[in-house]
Amino acid sequence: MIPSCNIFLVGLMGSGKTTIGKILARQHGVPFFDSDHEIVARCGVSIPTIFEIEGEAGFRRREACVIDELSQRHGVVLATGGGAILAPESRTLLKARGTVVYLRCQPQELFMRTRHDKNRPLLQTDDPLKKLKELYAARHALYMEAADIVLNSSRQSSHALVRRLENSLSLAAIGSSKPCLAELST
Repeated sequence: MIPSCNIFLVGLMGSGKTTIGKILARQHGVPFFDSDHEIVARCGVSIPTIFEIEGEAGFRRREACVIDELSQRHGVVLATGGGAILAPESRTLLKARGTVVYLRCQPQELFMRTRHDKNRPLLQTDDPLKKLKELYAARHALYMEAADIVLNSSRQSSHALVRRLENSLSLAAIGSSKPCLAELST
């Protein structure tokens, strides 16, 4: 069971953060938030439109504010945008305010999952697989730096991945000094 702690899901686009987050939150009766969805709801326009008007830098500023606000809540599951970890302050806040789970997935698998999605501005390129490889190379170390738990999210059902995550959370809780993980073991 997830008590009053926060679970923050990080990883590249298409790694399963929203799907896994929704299932985990529903199973434990806690609120679920998706930072990208929150940004869209607040702005009233799509992410591609924000990118078009404000550029990636403008979007990242909005994202950092939403991450700061949502990570201050208690007992939530939060799926962050793939680039949320680019801001050092967001990485610090996520680490300090909850348990960070990196859903790791290889670029080829991510490409198969996202190849028809037109709502991902960074992939609107002639070679989206190449872009995913570049994003993975640039961000993997940052995800690892932020993560308390790393799970491979390739080629398995969402429910199986949630069970693995729950097991990892329980195992990580044993002897942990991190408040959220320590609460899980009691």
